[in-house]
Amino acid sequence: MFRKFFKYVTQSMAGMIGISIYILADTFFISLHSGANGLTVLNLILPVYGVLYAIGAMIGIGSATRYCIIKSKGKNADCYFGQSLMWSILFSIPFVLCGILFPANILKILGADASLVKLGTVYLRIVLLGSPFFMSNHTFTAFTRNDDAPSRAMLASIIGSLFNIVFDYIFMFPMNMGLAGAALATALSPVVTMSVCSTHLFGKKSQVAMHLSVPSFRHLLSCCQLGISAFVGEISSAVITTVFNMLLLNLAGNIGVAAYGVVANYSIVAVSVFNGLAQGTQPLFSESYGAGNSKDVHKILRYGILTCLIVEALVVICAWGMTDSLIAIFNSEQNLQLITYAQSGMRLYFLGFLLAGINILLVSYFSAVDDSLPAIVGSVMRGAVAITICAILLSRWFGIDGVWISFLASEILTFVTILVLYKFLPYTKK
Repeated sequence: MFRKFFKYVTQSMAGMIGISIYILADTFFISLHSGANGLTVLNLILPVYGVLYAIGAMIGIGSATRYCIIKSKGKNADCYFGQSLMWSILFSIPFVLCGILFPANILKILGADASLVKLGTVYLRIVLLGSPFFMSNHTFTAFTRNDDAPSRAMLASIIGSLFNIVFDYIFMFPMNMGLAGAALATALSPVVTMSVCSTHLFGKKSQVAMHLSVPSFRHLLSCCQLGISAFVGEISSAVITTVFNMLLLNLAGNIGVAAYGVVANYSIVAVSVFNGLAQGTQPLFSESYGAGNSKDVHKILRYGILTCLIVEALVVICAWGMTDSLIAIFNSEQNLQLITYAQSGMRLYFLGFLLAGINILLVSYFSAVDDSLPAIVGSVMRGAVAITICAILLSRWFGIDGVWISFLASEILTFVTILVLYKFLPYTKK
């Protein structure tokens, strides 16, 4: 079991890191091309990515989890992949229409002034037009991983990320497309990832059937119930970014948002590591639970918690020990005010990862064993309620430092909530 755990988790984490790396590449090339204003635009648009990924993850990972549980019980699970793909495409249609009709209005709602709207409109339009790719990507990677092919899912994510990094540079600089080139490379990278996953899903070794049927709301709700933790795991970045952007615009203006852009991009990598850990354990939890093997479920949970504690310590040590070097990568203009804000931001914000990884794993665990209440409550706490309340209150009391430390405060509240649910709800899976 430990060898299987190690295989699934390391490959899932590597794949998720690969996905997050292309966001860092975007940030790096955009900072070179457009400086602090480019960083501000990208950070204002990050919540849009969060919403797209969250909906795609809820449908794709939820469907793959339900597929794994049903298959482990020996029942027919042929419809799940097709339903997941169709619902992902249907949910992407409103975002495509927004990209065609009013991307500039969305930027204004997100807090952009006239100069930032001019700089970021084309970027946001291309991202929204790529919504079907971003959402469907989770279906392809999750079903590939749950079909006993975690190596292929990891390889697909890494190849897609490498494509994005290389073509970020080609489109932005040799082809002189600027921010539009960065958006185009990002929108095409999931196409590459899905193409690699397809070599397994439509190959001879695949057990996933491609059966298309009329989209079923009952089926969707059944799968989304198990995908809610994945949804909140992704949407939390969007919620946090939106709340922080609004608070920092009032406290420190565009430079404050640019500084948070640096912190947020590294945070995305850290969250991706823990999401990779959670997604790597999910097929193991679901398969063991579906087969009625509680002993293996407990083993996997213990392995996961120990791994989480080690990775959490490494993340915080890196953030504190390499602060100046990490900031310098995205500060091509050597903006001293940005450095000042980002230094305290990196160190205070990343303290939240002392608990964030454990919370992400526990929420994923309850979801994977079909125990939806702790998963949903824990997800909503860390993804929206706790972080919003803590950020607003602490920013009033401690200014910018209060914004940075609110992430830690919200993770503490979430952890306590999950423990209370675990301890006092008699039907919670122990």
